[in-house]
Amino acid sequence: METTRQQKISRLLQQEMGNIFQQETKSIFGSSMITVTEVRISPDLSVAKVWVSIFPIGGAKKEDVMTAIQDNTSDLRRRLGLRVGKQLRIIPQLSFFLDDSLDYIQNIEKLLKQ
Repeated sequence: METTRQQKISRLLQQEMGNIFQQETKSIFGSSMITVTEVRISPDLSVAKVWVSIFPIGGAKKEDVMTAIQDNTSDLRRRLGLRVGKQLRIIPQLSFFLDDSLDYIQNIEKLLKQ
């Protein structure tokens, strides 16, 4: 069960990470659309698990974009620290995971149409 503080910080991190992906990292990840779908933070606020949904544009593959995100985790954490450094004492370590719920929904719809 998450505390109120954890929920507030999760929402803050989700919003700021979404802004970082939309505004600041186009040069790193190309034109792929990256959406932060969920953030869960540990009780001690030191580790954040970030689920991202990737819509590849221009021939990029989801796996390639996910690898680029994981390779640039330290840069993303630094950018996050610049944005929320006044609100959080410790910037959490980031772990990124691919959210495949949209693919699952599309697969279910495809099966239902048959």
